[in-house]
Amino acid sequence: MVDEVLNIELRNGSPNGYEKLYSLTSARLKNYCKLFLKDDALVEDMVQNAYIRLWEKRKLIHPEKSVESLLFTIIRNQCLNYLRDRKLAFESFSIDENPWSDLQHLYQIDFSGSEEKTLEEQLFETLKSAIANLPERQSQILIKCKVEGRKQKEVADELGISLKAVEKSLAKSKNQLREILQSRFPEFAVLIVFLLK
Repeated sequence: MVDEVLNIELRNGSPNGYEKLYSLTSARLKNYCKLFLKDDALVEDMVQNAYIRLWEKRKLIHPEKSVESLLFTIIRNQCLNYLRDRKLAFESFSIDENPWSDLQHLYQIDFSGSEEKTLEEQLFETLKSAIANLPERQSQILIKCKVEGRKQKEVADELGISLKAVEKSLAKSKNQLREILQSRFPEFAVLIVFLLK
């Protein structure tokens, strides 16, 4: 939900507005940053820098747009840039041959008003497409167990197959989906593993 009053305070550089924003968003921003980085001190630095960056861009804050989305965009870009630079420092590779340029544009919010799809939307769209391309029985079992939340034994009985067959099908589907997602979003392997638990 957009808080237009808070956005106006932020745009006008109100210290109270920034204190309120920090108390509302800092914990979630840190948790989000930890999806990318494991060093707590680095996470703290990234989060502080995100608020500084927002302060520098405050005149572009629109009262009717989500400042939280902007903050998450800033932190995502900072993390991806850090990971890219770290990779560049330790490996010799051509940036054109790697997915960094695509990753940097995920979850982007354009101050002019255009908004690209979030990483979550892209992940779930890719996942949905991958499920649709599974063999029919595999897709059917996966949807019943993981989307509808039904028990494996119940699904086995309904389909007239063994529980072992359901378990095997689910394991095979998860492996196939994991491979597809990790090839598309290689820097988010941990998130993908969590998604496909």
